[in-house]
Amino acid sequence: MPINYQEVYTQIQSIGAGAQERRKKKEAAQAQARELLAYFDDKLEALRAKVDLAKQADANLRCAYPLDENLASSFDVQPVSVSPTLIAADGSQINPDRHAAVQFGLVNVGAIVMQLNSGETPQVETESELLFGDELLPNDVPLSDGLVALKRDLAERKKLDELSQRFEGGIVTLTDGPLELWGAKGDDPKSYADFIQRYLTVLSRLQSRGVVTAGYVDKPSANLVMRLFEIMLADNEQMQKLREFHPLRAVSDRWLYGARENPLLKPGHRSAVFGLQSGSEKKYTGVVSLHFFYLNVGTEGHPWPVRVEVPKWVVDDKEKLNLLHAVLVEQCKMMGNKPYPYSLNRAHEIAVVKQEEKKQIEQLLSLELGKHGEETDDTSYKQAGKDSLASGRKRY
Repeated sequence: MPINYQEVYTQIQSIGAGAQERRKKKEAAQAQARELLAYFDDKLEALRAKVDLAKQADANLRCAYPLDENLASSFDVQPVSVSPTLIAADGSQINPDRHAAVQFGLVNVGAIVMQLNSGETPQVETESELLFGDELLPNDVPLSDGLVALKRDLAERKKLDELSQRFEGGIVTLTDGPLELWGAKGDDPKSYADFIQRYLTVLSRLQSRGVVTAGYVDKPSANLVMRLFEIMLADNEQMQKLREFHPLRAVSDRWLYGARENPLLKPGHRSAVFGLQSGSEKKYTGVVSLHFFYLNVGTEGHPWPVRVEVPKWVVDDKEKLNLLHAVLVEQCKMMGNKPYPYSLNRAHEIAVVKQEEKKQIEQLLSLELGKHGEETDDTSYKQAGKDSLASGRKRY
C-alpha cells in the first residue's frame, strides 16, 4: 500500500496551524537566551559552581563547562608559523545481516594526507577489515550495528595514528563527528569498555607526539551552551529534576552562534573553548579530557556554525589551537558555498562502501566457502521478497 497522503496532509495542516504560536515561543526564548549570555558573559566562576552542583543531581549531565574565555568571546584566525601535514580519515561499514545468505561485516577506512601549501599531490589510502565467524560473536554476544560503528571509529583513529608517525613537524588530524565515542554501551558492556580503553590509548599516542587532533561536527544538534543557561535558571527544586527542565528547548546553540540577522560569531571566528561536561568525563581524563568550541565556517549573510571537539592537550597549547582553527577555515573555503573540510569530504569518498560492492563481497565469500566444502545458508524469504519488489517484479 502507498502512503496515505490524505492522513499525512491532515497532520501537516495541523502542524502549520501551530506555526505562529511556536514562533512566538521561540522568539521569547531567543530573547531570554541573549539576555542570559550578556548577564553571565564574564561570571565564569559562578557558572562552573552551578554546573558542579548540578552534577550532584545528575551524574550524566551533558552541557558546556566554561573555562577562562568569556561566553560571548569571538576569536578571528591568527597567523600561524607552519604549513602542517593534514591527515583526515573517515570510515564506513557493512553491518552483519541475519537475512543474508552469508553472515559477515566489514569496516572500511579511507584516509587522505595533504602537505598543505606544498603543491604536492595528496596521498590516499584505504584499509578494509572483514569480520567473520567468531568476530561476529564477541563475548558470545552478536555483534550489533553499534559495536560495528565503534570498530569503525576506533579504526579511523588508529589510521590517523599510523599515518602521523610517517611525518615530522606540525601535524593536524581530523575525523568526522564527535571525538567522544558514542553508543553501544548496553549491547555488550565488556566489548564497549575494551573499545574505550583502546581508543584512549590511541589518543595518548597522538598526544605524546604533539599531534593536533579534532572531531568535526557539521550541523550540530547538541545544545550544550543552552543547557548551561537552563542550569543557571533552575532553582533548588528544579535542580532535582533537571532532565524535565527545558525552558530554552526552542533555542539552539546553532542559532546563538549563527543567527542570520545577528550571529555571535563573524565568518571564520571561533567561540570560547568549553569543557565538555558529560557522563563520560570519568573515562576521558587529564590530557585527553574533552573540550569543544563553535566555529563559523560560513560567509557574511550565510553563517554556518559547526562544533569542533578537541582534547585538552590541544586546548592547553594556543599554537596548536590556532593552527587547527586556521586549517579548518581554509579547508572549508575550498568547498565553496557548502563549507565543509575538503580533506574529510575526500576521505568519505574514499571510504564509502557501495551496495554493489557489498553484494560482490558476499558472492566472493560464498564461492570461497563452497570451494572448501563449507555450507552457506539461503537468503531469508523476507529479504527475497524485498529484493523482488526492488527489482520491479510483480508479486501475485
